[in-house]
This record gives sequence, structure tokens and C-alpha cells, in this order.
Amino acid sequence: MKIFDSHTHLNDVPFRGKEEIYLDRARELGVVKSAVAGQDPEFNERAVDLSQRFDNLYAIVGYCPDVAKDYDQKSEDKLVEQLKKPKTVALGEIGLDYYWDESPRDVQRKVFAQQLDLAHSLKMPVNIHTRDAFEDTYQVLKDSHVGEYGGIIHNFNGDPDWLKKFLDLGMMVSFSGVVSFTKATDVHASAKVVPWDRFLIETDAPYLTPKPYRGKQNETGYVRYVAEAIAKLRDTSVEEVAKHTFENTMRAYGIK
Repeated sequence: MKIFDSHTHLNDVPFRGKEEIYLDRARELGVVKSAVAGQDPEFNERAVDLSQRFDNLYAIVGYCPDVAKDYDQKSEDKLVEQLKKPKTVALGEIGLDYYWDESPRDVQRKVFAQQLDLAHSLKMPVNIHTRDAFEDTYQVLKDSHVGEYGGIIHNFNGDPDWLKKFLDLGMMVSFSGVVSFTKATDVHASAKVVPWDRFLIETDAPYLTPKPYRGKQNETGYVRYVAEAIAKLRDTSVEEVAKHTFENTMRAYGIK
């Protein structure tokens, strides 16, 4: 069984200098590949560096909503340079966050659209962060013709109605440890009905730790428990979930 963690932050502080230890632990759980997500200049640089150091890691780079206010031409030039690296597989995580509101909402929408335009021009898939902002996220993605270059809603937490809307745009969705939470009924409902060829799994480590380790620091190997939670919801085997999500992630990120 091979599992792909489609979105993790092995570039975050808790893992620094210990990346190999966590990757070894992940392999013991069947997790053989991971995509390391950037979000700002420091995390982007570390994601690219890790992808160069480890054969089974890939980089995602972008400006998340929190730092949208800092995005300028110099930032974009650097992103273009990083996106052309051989193991950078997507532009992200980008999007809208109306919960924290670290950047003004109009600036978030503008920078989100700018980065989508960049992804479109480079024919790169996008990795989308959206929190308390489904309506605007949907509209910006629709206006940007995201179906022409593809993308993933990371940590999807919507109900089946929102699932259908994003799938109809040509997007895929990724489920995190939230799918294992008892009260996450909307996510459970979506995980039961999403087509086999349209979803991925992730940890978003060190955040969103799944059961049975909820309340502790997450790590990339724990995507195994996300797969197990979905298998239970869909009344199938963890091997079946692993097989489809591994293939889907390879395809979504254009990995040969």
C-alpha cells in the first residue's frame, strides 16, 4: 500500500532538523510521498529546499491570504523562478481567509486572482486555502477559468452542495484529519459521495491531527488515519482509498 500526503508543512518549525525522522515514521505507516506546502517567502524557500533534498518530497509555493498584503512584482518574479523548479508541482497555498482577516479582503481577492492568472499562464495546478469564504472563493475561481489548469481545495470542509459546485469547476478536493472528527457531519457527507477520481488526502501537519491522535501534533505519516476514516465512511478498505488517492495526487500534480 502506498499513500500520498497531498499537503503538509514539513517546512514548519516543529520539524526543522528532524525531517528525516518524520519521513521514516511516515514510511512505516505506508506514506511514501508528500507535498510540502509553502505560504510565504520563508516557507516557500524551505519547501523547495526540502523537495531538492528528499526524493519523495515535492514543493508547492505561493502567497497565502495572510501575506497577500505583501505581494508585489518582486514576489511574483520569485514565485515564477520557484515554480519552474523540477519538483515544484503547484502554486499554493493561495486563496481567501475571512476568519483571520490578516490582509484586507479586497487585497486578498486581488492577489488571489493575480496568482491564478500566473498559474494559468504557466499551466500549473493551484492549491487553494479557503476559510469562511466559499462564495468569494468560488467566484474568483470561476472567473479565472480554473478548469483549464486544475486545482485542489485543500482541507475541504464543505457540504455536498459546495462539493458539487467546486467539482463542476473542474477542481478536486482534499480531505484532512477533520474527516475523522465526530461532529464534522458536512465533511462526512461529502467524503461519502465524492467520486473516486476527484479527491485527495492530506495532513496539513502540524495542524488538524486526526483521530486517534487528535490533540497532539500532527505529522505527515498520520495521513494514514485520514485514509482509514474515509474508508470507514465509504464502507471500503483503506487500501482502496490509498490506491485512488495516490493515483489522483500524482495526476493532479502532474507527477510522472
